[in-house]
Amino acid sequence: QVQLVESGGGLVQAGGSLRLSCQASGSIFSITTMGWYRQAPEKQRELVAAISTGGTTNYADSVKGRFTISRDNAKNTVYLQMSSLKPDDTAVYYCNMYVKLSLIMGKNVWGQGTQVTVSS
Repeated sequence: QVQLVESGGGLVQAGGSLRLSCQASGSIFSITTMGWYRQAPEKQRELVAAISTGGTTNYADSVKGRFTISRDNAKNTVYLQMSSLKPDDTAVYYCNMYVKLSLIMGKNVWGQGTQVTVSS
């Protein structure tokens, strides 16, 4: 079994910063893509940022220049540094990883979600 444990959410004022962390544990052979998604009330879950094994990053247009995704492969951890936060960033943030269980087997794994609330 593989589990993702997120931390770092909370309440922050507009313009503030937060750093989310997500660590994977369990029977892990390797991890390819790591990413963060978010879901606001009554909205669909959307990709916020993703990072490949080689470090290539991809961001939603709405967070470019404000959020930075990074990873620590030795710790099986992905981070999301969020700056210049806006009320529109309020959502439950979910960590996502594609975890390889062996050379030929892998699975898409989600974290439990962490609430980020930005007050105006």
